[in-house]
Amino acid sequence: MTAGHLPDEVRNDSDEPLNTVDALVQLSFLVQGVLTRVAAAHDLSLVQVRLLGILRDRRPGMLELARHLGLDKSSMTGLVTRAEKRGLVLRVPSPHDGRGVLVSLTPAGRELAEEGGAEIDRAIGELAQALTAGERAQLRALAAKLLAAAPAGEAGRPPVR
Repeated sequence: MTAGHLPDEVRNDSDEPLNTVDALVQLSFLVQGVLTRVAAAHDLSLVQVRLLGILRDRRPGMLELARHLGLDKSSMTGLVTRAEKRGLVLRVPSPHDGRGVLVSLTPAGRELAEEGGAEIDRAIGELAQALTAGERAQLRALAAKLLAAAPAGEAGRPPVR
């Protein structure tokens, strides 16, 4: 996707450079648009895509998932229940806490997470084609620095383990 394909609300039609806030917010809209389109193509919500992404490399408990997604306990339970009914996740008893439950991907959930992840990688990769290799490296470094500076437990930022 090129700048010519951006929705009007994320275009900067003037010659003035965007300020930092506008640039980051508009970039966020662009990335959220990619995630939303991939989610819709697989009959998933954006939060379900985030859930599958989190579960690709870990088996967290419900509380950790809720913190990671910025959800309350009842919303988290509903989200996992819906994903479980679709055969994407399963709950297993925690080996360390008799009352705790861990959530993991089923084979179907893993396949969907990998497929959706590949689609997201391709779409974001297309966006990044406008940058040189050096600019992409700089963008990764700056994004990592901003993420590292964000408070632990913020929605989208994993809690400290």
